[in-house]
Amino acid sequence: MNPSTETTLSITGMTCAACVRRVTTALRGVPGIEAASVDLITRQALVTTAAPAPGVVAQAVSRIRDLGYGAEPVGDRDAHAVHERAVQTESRDLARAAIQAAVLTTPVVILAMSHGLLPGTGSWWDAPLQILLTTAIMLGPGRRILLAAWRGVRHGSLDMNTLVTLGVLAAWGSSVASWTQVLWGGGHHPELYAEAAAVILTAVLTGRWLEVGARRRLADAVAGLAALQPDHAERMVDGVPETVAASVLMPGDVVRVRPGERFPTDGVIITGRTLIDAALVTGESLPVEAQPGDTVQAGTLNRTGMVTVRATAVGAAATIGRIMAAVASAQNGRAPIARMADRLSAIFVPVVLGIAVLTVLGWMFAMPGMDGFRMGISHAVAVLVIACPCALGLATPAAISVGIGRAAQLGILMRGGAAIETASRIDTVLLDKTGTLTTGEPRLVDIVPQPGVGEERLLHLAALVEVGSEHPLGRAVVRAAQDRSLDLRDAPASTVVPGHGVGARIGDQMIAIGTITWLASLGIAVAAVQPDAERLARAGRTPLVVARDGVAVGVLGVLDVPTPAARQAVADLRNLGIAVAMVTGDRMAVAEAVAQDLGITTVHAETTPERKAALVASAQARGRVVAMVGDGLNDAPAVAGANLGIAMGNGTQVAQAAADVVLAQGGIAALPVTLHIARATTRAIRQNLAWAFAFNLLGIPLAAGVFLPITGWSLSPMIASAAMALSSTLVLLNAWRLRFALQHPEARHRASSDRDDPRQS
Repeated sequence: MNPSTETTLSITGMTCAACVRRVTTALRGVPGIEAASVDLITRQALVTTAAPAPGVVAQAVSRIRDLGYGAEPVGDRDAHAVHERAVQTESRDLARAAIQAAVLTTPVVILAMSHGLLPGTGSWWDAPLQILLTTAIMLGPGRRILLAAWRGVRHGSLDMNTLVTLGVLAAWGSSVASWTQVLWGGGHHPELYAEAAAVILTAVLTGRWLEVGARRRLADAVAGLAALQPDHAERMVDGVPETVAASVLMPGDVVRVRPGERFPTDGVIITGRTLIDAALVTGESLPVEAQPGDTVQAGTLNRTGMVTVRATAVGAAATIGRIMAAVASAQNGRAPIARMADRLSAIFVPVVLGIAVLTVLGWMFAMPGMDGFRMGISHAVAVLVIACPCALGLATPAAISVGIGRAAQLGILMRGGAAIETASRIDTVLLDKTGTLTTGEPRLVDIVPQPGVGEERLLHLAALVEVGSEHPLGRAVVRAAQDRSLDLRDAPASTVVPGHGVGARIGDQMIAIGTITWLASLGIAVAAVQPDAERLARAGRTPLVVARDGVAVGVLGVLDVPTPAARQAVADLRNLGIAVAMVTGDRMAVAEAVAQDLGITTVHAETTPERKAALVASAQARGRVVAMVGDGLNDAPAVAGANLGIAMGNGTQVAQAAADVVLAQGGIAALPVTLHIARATTRAIRQNLAWAFAFNLLGIPLAAGVFLPITGWSLSPMIASAAMALSSTLVLLNAWRLRFALQHPEARHRASSDRDDPRQS
């Protein structure tokens, strides 16, 4: 039995879930294709065939092109590059179309709104010019929307494209009919609705241009992860080094890793000692000492020493490969939030069409003859015009543009309406510790001298020994001494014992700094300081014992301290009714110390990237709407898998690429503000949608002439057009009101006082 072969197809022209269904159905109907899946985010399809089957793939490409989409097979290594080019091309084309439509729409709106008041308007050329310009928009930049609607109709699918096209054709067609009637039959100035068609197309094109960039997130995240894995490695063969591609390494190979390089595989150290920066993988805030027998993980950074490592896991089985798979799985598994108008159009469009048909038939029945037919047609056009999706289409993007714009002014980058909608429903926030709640740089927070030794003297001795140290703990001691303006100019040369501590002679005194176990092994009397060291360790500090001439004279406590705004941010989140938990790869003692300081009661410590993602999934399984806030590679799978992924602005590009929201300024203090803006924006969206549908519920019967025999109330196509414009204006005014509310200088503080249930706002 021949093994199956997977082929990736790049597809262009898909705009919604209906397109995905059409393409998937077409692919699965091709003989020889065993399985097919289509991804709307990456605009690619994965086709499984019996190997090899170039003829089947060619038939699949032809079938997709017959549907009106573009398709071409791409190699696995080229898939990301092809996707990037496709997104750039689509963005460029939409930008050009939106600009062209705006240029052509401007004179149409000016002519329509002038009503003959501007010099030269209202003449015989006014109407044909409006119709001509609108036709140019429809056949030019707006052509893609009309063709997309036609493709949907051909395959029995009605979506937002159908809704937009329906309104455009109704407005344009009634304008042409009115102008033709005046042209051939005489009469007053024709009733035109061409500006409605032009504005609708321009607004839709502009919105799609602004949103197209969000589809690059998955590809950017995975590409960023891959960039952290070395392309080459130095493999040792019979003691002789050779440079090979990292992809050819096998378990059992021995590789040499120099200072400043990242480990290409998971493995075990054979020779050498070093400091390993594992913050991106484990979340450990401090580099850890590594010696023969210790394990290392792919993607971590070798800080100080040259080591040899025996590979235990390579490629997809190694740490970076597993994290890449977790990010991709989380992104692919999270279905994009369907636009409100798209969800409703499946019902709204056929209902409006049915009402228009019934309107014609009803008036023909009530008034037999041509008069009834003309009356029916007039009212049917009014129905289609007043049901035009202008207000419905503006309801969401108008509010979202205000909310996202205000957030951007505050340094909060929110990626589209889906992020706004989800952020408004968050009821659980999981917070990484290092770099999110804390500064990410250890600081000296405790100085505990023995009797007869002052705090300043103890710090001065320790800093003199640590001058020039590459270890973050040593740098924290030196920074503390510099903050007190202690003189460190005569610092002696120090001797470093990796994994244990450092020593130096200062004058006639021998000073040693390190772990209590190491100092005890040197015969130094440490019993007097042991209770202090244990107390600091329980409090989450890293204790550094300082000894002078064989006697411990004090203990220094180093801690990665919380940011000044973290405590208030946690309190604000609780005031919003949100459950808060810490999820970190750091040690339990350190995590609990920080959590206690910030008022966080739920702590998950010593977690791997996969465990963080599992905690997110577990909370979601309990019905919680989860936001994950992180800053490193180790957070990327959880950030990608959460309902709302939030990355810190000072974090890694991978975390930011996988996130829905990036807190570019303000740090953790911006998180409550983000949720406040999302809630206010979502309320405005719902108000807009409620108005748009209430307007239609009242306006459509009036336009159809239902109340004419009883009350004499009716809407001509002209009044229907004005009413439609009024509806759009009210929607925009409501969005404008939101702008002023969010610009209030106390917006940040209102985040802590907004106590609405997050699941109801």
